[in-house]
Amino acid sequence: MKTVTHWIAGKPYRDVSGASGAWGSVTDPATGEVTTRVALAGADEVHAAVAAAKEAYASWSKSPLAQRIAILFRYRALLDAHRDDIAALITAEQGKVRADALAEVARGLEIVELACGLGTALKGDTSTEVSSHVDVASIRQPLGVVVGISPFNFPAMIGMWMFPMAIACGNTFVHKPSSKAPSASMLLAELAAEAGVPDGVLNIVQGDEVAVDALLDHPDVAAVSFVGSTPVARHVYSRASARGKRVQALGGAKNHMLVLPDADLDAAAEAAVSAAYGSAGQRCMAVSVVVAVGSAGDALISRIAERAARIRIGPGNDPASEMGPLVTKAHRDEVADYVAGAAAQRADVVLDGRGYTVEGLENGHWMGISLLDRVSTDSDVYRNEIFGPVLCVLRAETYEEAMDIINGSPFGNAGAIFTRDGGAARRFQLEVEVGMVGVNVPMPVPVGYHSFGGWKDSAFGDHRMYGSEAVHFYTRGKVVTSRWPDPAETASGPDLGFPVS
Repeated sequence: MKTVTHWIAGKPYRDVSGASGAWGSVTDPATGEVTTRVALAGADEVHAAVAAAKEAYASWSKSPLAQRIAILFRYRALLDAHRDDIAALITAEQGKVRADALAEVARGLEIVELACGLGTALKGDTSTEVSSHVDVASIRQPLGVVVGISPFNFPAMIGMWMFPMAIACGNTFVHKPSSKAPSASMLLAELAAEAGVPDGVLNIVQGDEVAVDALLDHPDVAAVSFVGSTPVARHVYSRASARGKRVQALGGAKNHMLVLPDADLDAAAEAAVSAAYGSAGQRCMAVSVVVAVGSAGDALISRIAERAARIRIGPGNDPASEMGPLVTKAHRDEVADYVAGAAAQRADVVLDGRGYTVEGLENGHWMGISLLDRVSTDSDVYRNEIFGPVLCVLRAETYEEAMDIINGSPFGNAGAIFTRDGGAARRFQLEVEVGMVGVNVPMPVPVGYHSFGGWKDSAFGDHRMYGSEAVHFYTRGKVVTSRWPDPAETASGPDLGFPVS
């Protein structure tokens, strides 16, 4: 059986004494078989990783920016050359189909490319002669040891959203990936070492809540980046910020897609299907709620149902598969329970994904497509983040009623509108209470040079992921006021050849 351990000070932790001896299991979602055992860090491993990062920070933070960028360019080339290898690990442990896994790698590479061009973002500002012989300069400096905690649904991408920007800014990094899909993180660390990232600059600790809390409590950790569910995001933010750490904690989502009667309903249906069921719905940017206004409802439902029923579900390594399994059996069962509960809470079950299996792979974590119409806002299936291939449709008579539904949600991650009316689209983007807005775009994930993050219970902390906000999160400002008398006006001191009046 394959073993995944930690990466500390430039090597696997099995070469270092003091392992906790705790292990977890990783299953292949398509077969249900345990394929890997993963080490679960305790206090010793966390301390070793942070200590390695702290030691490396002393020199890495003072290394020339050009040197750091050159290493990241080499890293980007190695990641590009190993796209298929990284994608295969994602499929094997998370269950994504190959196309989704490759897309994840591509989105991660986009942020590595952003980090490669960080020179202009790190430059400071200077004002001269603010007073006689007085200059003021603003500079940005790294924080120290920073931590990233990432979820199972994007085992490679979300780590790549964090540590390339952090280390480009001069910090050192400890990454705690999900123990459900740990292997991609180790390959990313190995490739970083091959690119020339010095020992201790990037460290990996596998683990569960024991490792998370140890990192949040560690006095040598300066900042924490987190992506996961809202309850855990709230815990991470509260615990780490109470200890004086800078925190960005991105939580769950219930992304709404508003469809007006004038919309191109075929385009809207295509968008809803791809955004709701892609990656088996296991992404925070998935559209999980469609709000259909007026006459759009019935026509839209029929179009969505027709397209959704054609989705080919199967193992991620099968080129014919368009949607893979869910990550674990427990998660699959939880999603199925939500679908069962929706019928009991008066929703119309148009498509029921429970009980779906793949021939020859009956023990896989399979869940078919579920489409629920006329869902009520007080139902469990609407109020909670399901994180599976379940799309809820709500009906509204007017735009105003639809906006009351959307803005009444405690989540504020993303929202989209489908319409041909520019005025309606403009009004929506100004009125909707979310951090990321799509206009005829169902999943408005910002490109790398903009920043990613939501509002309300979808995000805790002031800074978003990647883009310019990442530079501000991973550095802190310092203002230097200096006064140097003109040597020509100084009667004493070293003779520099200036005439003295």
